[in-house]
Amino acid sequence: MKTLIISLLCIPVIFHSQQIVHQDPEIVKYVSQVNTDSLKAHINTLVNFGTRHTMSSTTDSKRGIGAARKWVLKKFKDYAKHTGGRMEVFIQNQTIQPDGKRIDRPTDLGNVIAIIHGTDPNDKRMFMMSGHLDSRVSDVMNTKDNAPGANDDGSGVGALIESARILSTSQFPTSIVLVAFSGEEQGLLGSKMLAEKAKSEGWQLEALLNNDMISNNLSSDTNLINTYQLRVFSEGLPQYELDKKAREIRKFGLENDGDSRQLARYIKEIGERYVDHLQIKLIYRNDRFLRGGDHTPFVEKGFSAVRLTEFNENFNHQHQDIRKENGVQYGDLPEFMDFEYFKKNVSVNIAVLANLAKSPSKPENVKIEVSKLTNFTDLSWEKPRLGEITGYYVLMRETDASVWQKKIFTKENAIKLPYSKDNYFFAIQAVNASGNESIIVLPKVK
Repeated sequence: MKTLIISLLCIPVIFHSQQIVHQDPEIVKYVSQVNTDSLKAHINTLVNFGTRHTMSSTTDSKRGIGAARKWVLKKFKDYAKHTGGRMEVFIQNQTIQPDGKRIDRPTDLGNVIAIIHGTDPNDKRMFMMSGHLDSRVSDVMNTKDNAPGANDDGSGVGALIESARILSTSQFPTSIVLVAFSGEEQGLLGSKMLAEKAKSEGWQLEALLNNDMISNNLSSDTNLINTYQLRVFSEGLPQYELDKKAREIRKFGLENDGDSRQLARYIKEIGERYVDHLQIKLIYRNDRFLRGGDHTPFVEKGFSAVRLTEFNENFNHQHQDIRKENGVQYGDLPEFMDFEYFKKNVSVNIAVLANLAKSPSKPENVKIEVSKLTNFTDLSWEKPRLGEITGYYVLMRETDASVWQKKIFTKENAIKLPYSKDNYFFAIQAVNASGNESIIVLPKVK
């Protein structure tokens, strides 16, 4: 079994000089169950619907987005049968009218949703994973031609179905939400619909992992192959109410520490802990250059949300009519997917969701003492409201570091470190007996 040893700086305070972070055997079990044959079967079924264009048929039993929606719903319901009623499955529907952009007729928009409710009725936290069900060809308004959408975004939906199969057996205290959005290619319509619902209903949604294209290894044009890196896109400055937060962000130098950026760091640590031969690469953008994805409406509503995407994009197999030109095959077809790479990226999602769902809630009232200037840093915090804990991790990183560099374990609710606030950022996590860490919390000024 792989373990991660977190080395520490030499600090003259009383705690162990190093802390060994073990893999949680339950999470190891879930990750080991990700199966390439299952993933291939999911993709082949999705491709066989011909097109999954948002404005394709919703009544044909074999072709179009309606048939695909019903199939995903059935898969979720099949897994729900063994959960004792804890797994809720439904389609969120809305008829949208022509918008003069990418919707030219009244359209039944539907998100397929599965909620694996937590076992603790007092724990209202939710952790979400998503992908988009709809597909397209070169003309975004073409609803008739075959649009297989194997990688874009059959891979995201296939990952959802595989995650539902595996995690439906769990008994997490918190809830996991799995969503296959519609309308992504027509303007993020399904994700906007659900983000509005989550905001208006006060969902305690603490993280969204949006998966969009996670199975291609070969870049077009440059022909580079990459099967060992997965990109995670995250914003640094919070788009939501930035005008109200900008002064404090600038004052404390937190331009690189928005909630979504902290989630990305969390994904990197946990993903690399459980998945071998894979590096999580943090990309300091909300999404790809001048483009967007289904996490964006959630970011705009103030939720912590990121996008997971393969390292290389192949534009010959993305948003293309199926054709062959000059010996080159175009089209988003299954034969251009790398299912071993796909398996690793699905495993990252499962490991992160499980670690989050098993974790205690965040430490409360995290403070940094600033009443007098010293070269020490004094931190204090209060116990989380939910979950049993064994202690806390104090996180440290230099101001120019992209990830947390040190994890210092303590059972106390305060710590004094001989490191200057000028040179380091600090944060606190709660941790339980099985080693599952909470969301990261930055200190407020005391």
